[in-house]
Amino acid sequence: MFDKIRRLGTDTALYGVSTILGRFLTFVLTPIYTHVLITDDLGVVATVYAYIAFFNVVYGYGMEGAFMKYVSTLEAGDRKQNFSVPFLSVGATSLLFSVLILLLRTPLAEAAGVPPSLSVVVPYAGLILFFDALTIIPFASLRMQRKAKTFVAIRLAGIVVNVLLNLLLVVVWKGGVEGIFLSGVLSSALSFALLVPHILSEFTLELPAGLLPALLRFGLPSVPAGLASMMIQVINRPIMGAMMGTAAVGVFQANYRLGIFMMLLVSMFDFAWRPFFLSHASDHDARPLFARVLTYYTLIATSIFLFLTFFIGDLVTLPIFAGHSLFARPYWGGLGIVPWVLLGYLFLGVYNNLLAGIYIEKKTRYLPAVTFTGAAVNILATILLIPPWGMMGAAFATFLAYFLMALALYLVVRRFYPVPYEWKRLLKIALAAGVAMAFYILVDPGTYALLWKIALLCFFLMLLTLVKFFVPSEIAGLTRLLSRASGTDAPPPDDGV
Repeated sequence: MFDKIRRLGTDTALYGVSTILGRFLTFVLTPIYTHVLITDDLGVVATVYAYIAFFNVVYGYGMEGAFMKYVSTLEAGDRKQNFSVPFLSVGATSLLFSVLILLLRTPLAEAAGVPPSLSVVVPYAGLILFFDALTIIPFASLRMQRKAKTFVAIRLAGIVVNVLLNLLLVVVWKGGVEGIFLSGVLSSALSFALLVPHILSEFTLELPAGLLPALLRFGLPSVPAGLASMMIQVINRPIMGAMMGTAAVGVFQANYRLGIFMMLLVSMFDFAWRPFFLSHASDHDARPLFARVLTYYTLIATSIFLFLTFFIGDLVTLPIFAGHSLFARPYWGGLGIVPWVLLGYLFLGVYNNLLAGIYIEKKTRYLPAVTFTGAAVNILATILLIPPWGMMGAAFATFLAYFLMALALYLVVRRFYPVPYEWKRLLKIALAAGVAMAFYILVDPGTYALLWKIALLCFFLMLLTLVKFFVPSEIAGLTRLLSRASGTDAPPPDDGV
């Protein structure tokens, strides 16, 4: 078991190269935007990208998950056929959808609340959606073939070009909002172009008649589920815009982006996790293995949550860039939402872990009910909590939705794919983190704030040791790794659960 989890960790780290560097480079744009765009313009960018997130789900209509499931079993057609059928299907429908967006750009801009002076971003959004859709199956194929280095290189190339174009078009040439979306179009087109060699190597015109219906049966139920998931992530922006104005959306969006560090972990984990659990689904120790993975994920995610909650205010407000802070002062008022955003992403990672049973047992029909429950909670809580709590209410609503979605998915999956999760160990993590957070909230350290925060992080780890969170096999595994690093050998760990 230890070796399998180590392989998952290796894949996660490889995908993390593109995810961490890519998200960091993209994140660099956020403080730049806060210094060159007014809050209303940043609100428009956030709103349009929220709609792009929704339409991304429609453009893909579950084909990524369906491809990964069927190419892992080859129960209908060979590898190239399983690649070509969903690729052609997504390509044809994406072209149709983007042409419709182009033809309806004026009414769509009005419906999205985009000012007439910025309506050109709607066709740009259609092009971004088209090129991004064309990369869905090729990127999934690279993941399933464990070609992580190629995946990383192409993803990074697209992201680096996007950042450089933003710097050129927005900062140097003062292209404003239009420059942001033009950069998105060109970088998405580049990613597709770089994938063309892989597409040609996997493509065939020998298409079995029954494969597309099988893929659609598996994938289409995830469309409403995906829309609901996107709704949880972005629906609070349009609602907030209607209730508080686009300036508030701009402040909320900038601070919501500070959750990127938790989102990085969730994204890295998800990229590696889906191929991993599909590959090990038939192993005799699959279920205990999946349980151990959730324990390790929760430990790492909780540690990141505590670190960022303690230090995010310092990172954002300190004048570290030639006397300038990371965010301009008008955006500081939204820092209070960050812990709830982090906690929401933490539970999104738990939800992703629980998806293993859904995919393995082909029970995707349950996903819409689970995700729409989360979406309904998010919408209702956002509407109810914004009046008394402002943007803090919207952030809390997002956390609540992810938490309830993970809980609902667990209650569903345990009926047909029970996994012996390590509840006692998970509870120990929660209790240790809760105690550390209580001290952080209740104790005012005065001028020793920095030392106090560092001490609380150490206290969290000490509590885990005191409650005997770490089992002997993990201590042996860590000892073995340290021994290798020092040039000595240690006996292999007992992989028992």
